[in-house]
Amino acid sequence: MGLTPGPPCLAGQLYRRLPPEETGELRLQPQDSEKAKTFVHAFLKRSMPKMKDEAIQDMLTRKAVVLEHYAKKKVKQKRKKTKGFTAKQRRELRLFEIEPEQQRYAIFLPLHELWKQYIRDLCHGLKPDAQPHMIQGKLLKADLHGALVTVTKSKCPSYVGITGIILQEFKHVFKIITKEDKLKVVPKLNNVFSLELDGFISYIYGSKFLLRASERSAKKFKLKGTIDL
Repeated sequence: MGLTPGPPCLAGQLYRRLPPEETGELRLQPQDSEKAKTFVHAFLKRSMPKMKDEAIQDMLTRKAVVLEHYAKKKVKQKRKKTKGFTAKQRRELRLFEIEPEQQRYAIFLPLHELWKQYIRDLCHGLKPDAQPHMIQGKLLKADLHGALVTVTKSKCPSYVGITGIILQEFKHVFKIITKEDKLKVVPKLNNVFSLELDGFISYIYGSKFLLRASERSAKKFKLKGTIDL
């Protein structure tokens, strides 16, 4: 509502009744000039309780008064971050344990076949003329769940020769199911693994591979191999 400054003779214009079509659009109940004047005076008195009546009247006759409605700002609610299970909780819930009846090599052969097709698609086909360093780079960042690997070198002789399908990969270990239906937990540290697919053999130096599977995609590997464990 805007009130235009002016002399007292313009009071009738200040508090004049709105046309019917405007009151309908604004959904206002029409009032006469005296009621409007009383409302404005009461509103200003309530809004500025320390101001005297004479000062309010002077404001109405000599200054413009704009009555505006400010919408309340919506307070954005902070989203609570969902927290995952701790390592202790995962152990207590046995989330990563494979039941003994499921520890059978034959069960996971279809997973291995899916993995082989996944690698072929990832490398756009393992052709004889494919660049070895390109395939090696793809394999280092690939998901290894389902890969058939062999421990070819180790500081612990008992690990050498273990062959099986990778069922789970953690930061420090591989869980491998062997053809003898034995579940082996093989540490990455101090072990070298070989991986063969369509005649292409790749070697994984576990000591340089101490990462979770989800972290490898952003890791930059040096393709120059080393025989050091």
